[in-house]
Amino acid sequence: MHLFWQQFKLPIICGGMGLLLAILLVTIGFFKTLLLLVLTALGVAVGFYLQATGFFEPFFNRKNNF
Repeated sequence: MHLFWQQFKLPIICGGMGLLLAILLVTIGFFKTLLLLVLTALGVAVGFYLQATGFFEPFFNRKNNF
């Protein structure tokens, strides 16, 4: 099974994403799905930016002194 996963990892992941996209298009419609995808991409971009700048590093690295 591990060999199967290693050989077909990307087709399985992309097929799952295509299925999810098709379900979203059918259930909530084109424009709501498009808005959802755009906002998700924006959130990922903001997350990468905050990680690259180290904005939250002081909050995660400090010890709790209660």
